[in-house]
This record gives sequence, C-alpha cells and structure tokens, in this order.
Amino acid sequence: MKHFNRYLVTAALPYANGPVHIGHLAGCYLPADIYVRYLRAKKTDVKFVCGTDEHGVPITIKAMQENVNPQDIVDKYHAVIKESFDAMGISFDIFSRTSNQVHHQTAADFFSKMYNDGLFEEKESEQYFDEIKQVFLADRYIIGTCPNCGNDKAYGDQCERCGTSLSPDELINPRSALSDAVPVKRKTKHWYMPLQNYEPWLKEYIIEGHKEWKNNVYGQCKSWLDSGLQSRAMTRDSNWGIKVPLKDAEGKVLYVWFDAPIGYISATKELTDQWADYWCKEDTRLIHFIGKDNIVFHCIIFPAMLRAHGGFVVPDNVPANEFLNIEGEKVSTSRNWAVWVHDYIRDFPDQQDILRYVLCTTAPETKDNDFTWKDFQDRNNNELVANFGNFVNRTMVLMHKLCGGKVPAMHASVKDAADDAIYAMLQEAKVKISDSIENFRFRDALNEVMNVAREGNRYLQEKQPWILAKTPELQAANQEKIDNCLHVCLQLTANLAIFINPFLPFTSQKICHMLKVVDRILEWENAGSMKLVSVGYSLRAPELLFKKVEDDQVKAQVDKLHAGLKQSAAAQAQPAPVAAPVPEKKPEIQYDDFAKLELKVGTIIAAEKVAKADKLLKLTIDLGTEQRTVVSGIAMHYTPEAIVGKQVTLVANLAPRKMKGIESQGMILMAEDKDGRLVFVNPADAVAPGSGVS
Repeated sequence: MKHFNRYLVTAALPYANGPVHIGHLAGCYLPADIYVRYLRAKKTDVKFVCGTDEHGVPITIKAMQENVNPQDIVDKYHAVIKESFDAMGISFDIFSRTSNQVHHQTAADFFSKMYNDGLFEEKESEQYFDEIKQVFLADRYIIGTCPNCGNDKAYGDQCERCGTSLSPDELINPRSALSDAVPVKRKTKHWYMPLQNYEPWLKEYIIEGHKEWKNNVYGQCKSWLDSGLQSRAMTRDSNWGIKVPLKDAEGKVLYVWFDAPIGYISATKELTDQWADYWCKEDTRLIHFIGKDNIVFHCIIFPAMLRAHGGFVVPDNVPANEFLNIEGEKVSTSRNWAVWVHDYIRDFPDQQDILRYVLCTTAPETKDNDFTWKDFQDRNNNELVANFGNFVNRTMVLMHKLCGGKVPAMHASVKDAADDAIYAMLQEAKVKISDSIENFRFRDALNEVMNVAREGNRYLQEKQPWILAKTPELQAANQEKIDNCLHVCLQLTANLAIFINPFLPFTSQKICHMLKVVDRILEWENAGSMKLVSVGYSLRAPELLFKKVEDDQVKAQVDKLHAGLKQSAAAQAQPAPVAAPVPEKKPEIQYDDFAKLELKVGTIIAAEKVAKADKLLKLTIDLGTEQRTVVSGIAMHYTPEAIVGKQVTLVANLAPRKMKGIESQGMILMAEDKDGRLVFVNPADAVAPGSGVS
C-alpha cells in the first residue's frame, strides 16, 4: 500500500442559499470530521478544508424569492452555516467562500490554462430565453406542469413533488420563473470539456485503480463510464458567478461545477503558503467526503479537470454516503421537511454530542437510512446515558466515595485475570477502531467504542466494590481489591476519552476535565495504556455526561416537523407573485462616461404592434426638431392606444438597431414596479418635446 506523508481532506461545499440540516451532517460533514480528528490524534499532517459554494442557480433563485441581491443571500447564509458547523464541532482548518477574490482568480486561471492548451470545444446550442427579462434561463428558472404527476410548479430539472428528473422540454406549458412569460429558444455559445477524451484514463484510474472504493461510489462511476461520456459545457449564461476570462464571453460565467471544486484549491491557498504541497506532491492523499448526489462531479469531472490541467494529485478516495430520511420521508427543504442544525442547537443546548452520536450510529454509509425522534430518544437514553455515561459516572462516584477522591494504586498481590482481561480488551479495541475508521466504517468504529464502555460496566458489576465496602470493617479488609477495581475503571475511563474523541469531542473534553488531564492524553498512541491517570492524583467531582431526553421533547420536535410541512403546503397553495431578481450592481463610472449619453424628452405620437412579435410595439416619438421610430418590448404592459400622447425619456444617441426588420432609433427608459410592471420614466410636468435631461 502506498505511503502518504500528508493528507488533504475536503467536505462538499454547501450552497449558501439556506441553512444546513441533519442530512447534510450525516452525509459528509460528520464523517469527515471523525476521520480528521482521528488523523490529528495520530499526529498526521492533515488539512481539513471546506467553504460555501456561492455561485450557481440556487443562489439566484433564493435571491429572487427574497427579492434581494445574490450577495445578500450568500453573506447571510455563509454566516448561518459557519455558526452551525462551529456549534456542532466540525473542526475545519478553514471554512472559506467561493466569492473570495483568491477563488475568483484561481478558478479563472484554471480555465485560462485549459483554454490556452486547446482543451475546450466551442459550441453553439439552443437554450430557453426570456424575452421580457432579456436573459437566458437555467433549468431552475423554468417552471411548468410535470408530465408525471401534474404538479404545475415543477422545475425544468426536477419535480419536487414526485422526484422525477426532468428537462425543460418535457414540461407542459413552460414559463419563466422571472417574468411568467413563455420562453423562446435562442442560440448561445459555450465552451465544452470533451470528457470522452479522458475515458481511457478514467477507466484506468477508477475501474482498475480503485476497486477498494465503496460499492455505491464504484458502481455509479462504472455505470457512467460504461454508458460513455459526452462533452459537457463548462460555462453558463448568467451575470452571477465567475466571469469567463475571454474577450468574447460577455454575460457568461464558469459553470458552477467547474468553479466549485476549485474552491478546495483556493481555500487551501488561503490556509497555507505551502498549499502546493497538499495539491501537487504525489505523496499527498486527497480524500473527498460528499453525498451520493455529488459522486459524478468529484469522481469523474473534477479528476478529469485536474488531469487536463496537469500538476495536481487526484482523489485517492471519495467515501460518499447515501441519503438520510426523516421520520420515513425524504428530506425536502422546499416542503420544510427537515431538521435544521441551528434549530437543534437552540432546542438542545450543550447536547451536540447526542446528535453526533445518533447520526453516526444511523449513518447512511451503504444505503439510505432513517432518522426518527423516537430513535434519537432511545439511543440517547439506552446507550449514551445507560451505558457510556453510566460507567463513567459510577466510576467517578465510587472513586470519591471509596478512595477519598484520589486515583488508587494497583496492588500486584490481589491483581487477577479480570484485571488483565481489561488491558487485553483495550488493545484489541484499539486495533478494531483504527481499522474501521481508516476504512471509513464509522458506525462500526463507534460501536467498538461503546463495546469498551459495556465491558467496563460488566467488569464493574462483577467486581462490585460497593459490596466489598458494605461496612467499614469489610472495606478495610477489601480496600486493595477496591483500589484495583477503581484503578482499572479510571484507566478505562481515560481510554474512553481517547476513543470517543473523534466522535463525541465535547464528551471527551468533559472526561478530561473530570480526570484533570491535558489534551495531550488524547493522542492515539496513548490508547490502550493503563498509566493515563497518576496514582494519588486528586480528581474533580463527577458530572453527568448526558441527560435523558423526555417524551415531551420528542413530541415537540415531531409536532414542529409537521407544523412546518403544513405551513409550507399552505404557502405553496397560494399563487405567489413572481419576484424580480435584484440586478447586479454595475461598476462605478466617471462623469465623462455619463456625459456621453444624450437623454431627451419626447412625446409618443403613434404606436402599433409589431407583426409576429407579441412583446414589441413600434413607436413614433416627436423630439420637436425630428421624429424617431423606436421599437420597444412593452406590448405585454401597454396597448398602443393607451400610450399615445405620453411623454418618455429617450436615449437619443444610441446606435440604430434592427428589430423584426424595423430600424429602432433609440431606446426609451422604463422602470419596474414592485409587481414587475414596466412604467415610463418621464418628467413630472409636461415639457417641450426635445428638452434635454441632465
């Protein structure tokens, strides 16, 4: 097996369009954190990077829904997501943002290198276009009726009611989510990466080179490769994202799945000047933790990008998890069927480790799994409280009661096979836990830790030091046996702090506090030792590691889930007004730039519809010394007869442009009200046609 001198561990970049829920935690962030904490305990050179993905359609959709600028959305949710991760103990070395300048530069440079090396194909294709908003529409900006279930609010890529994957062409009565208009097809140019050129290398890299990958990951990759890869567009039509760094690419940005994984590189650049060691040296092990919906991007597209660019290591493993359902149903953020992490932290303060424990024990490592609040309660009360917490608490209470609050000595004269068996058990557990973590079987590893606690309870129950100390006389006669028992239990408790630390770090810290030991004890090399706490050392008073979860707490959480579902359904039943996206701020200009515009007030003296163009009106505008013909896309808002006689502001020195065979000699200025209706920008009082605007 290849030896690695350093590790780079990434967790999927969450979209900054909403908070994180427990499905996200179970999918990749908790497994990644467990793995990294274990590596740190082994004193491995490891960097753990992540950040918010702040480009792409989900961001602009959310901005449209909230009627704010996309930057406002990403600023808001980056903070919310980071706070949730911090509170849950997800220990990133850096949590960055793809809106940072270092990322924009890194992604643009990556694209330019591939472009200059001739690795893209330039193609024209037809895409839906909104003639009112004058923008190309991504799939999520197209709404229509699902052909499968009849949902009239299905998106152009998926129906969220029945889960069917769709394309815009499959929707019945498609319309723009921006203006509610019927979209048309227009040609657009983009740059494609010919993934088929990398098929031979990908087959060697994955199919032959990584048969040890999890079955769900390996199988999905093999299916994609067996079906044959096609060229895939690496750019999109949008004003939100990283601008394509080419002269003839106005209004185009990098495809979010080209841009996002490069975020791992740019985040590492922010973290350390030695970033290239972690990305470019062959003795680095790169591991991506993701959910199953991101497998193709992290296993096929991103490795192909790294290979094409050259100079980078490629992922050595991609341990993707399946999905976590809630109370028997698929998580749906649009239906508000989710357990939000920030809500959990508020409702269960200082009990993060309960959720970490339950999500690890029910982790969807090989198939979809289910989270229920009743199971949450049972696992906490029957496993954490009754097993792990019970052993540690009994040990600490008995030590204070029977040994004067100090670590008792181990007496060789009364040492027996049961004492030796605990040491042997710890050695075996250490090997099993290590093997399971290193092979990404975190549920198995945590179960082994809980077995250590069970063995401690069994040992304590067999020794029964409270019986040996039932009377002062008995205690005096049996003190050495009592000392041995509690000495072993205290050493076992310290070992539990080491073993549990990757999984329940807050619990581990509580144990260390009670034992009055420093964090250095948590290094993995100390696991299995029976000399972790010093004889004669005074220890702190016991404190409960876990509290029982009561029935009323469970009921409150289930009620909250269903209330959120009803509220979401009621909101979706109401015809929501189409919100206009807040336009991107344009760059600052100088006065001389503004002075180039010639703005004049004119009067519309004639208006008529343009043939075969539902949205266009042909206007004749009197400017006093001349009359102009102007074609304007306002037919959806005004009838010709309603606007004759109105005064308008005209950009009079705009170069003429032909529209539907008519030469348009200027452009009238319009504003958009809160309902999306266009209104004229005109003087408050009537002025003479041809008057200048300054």
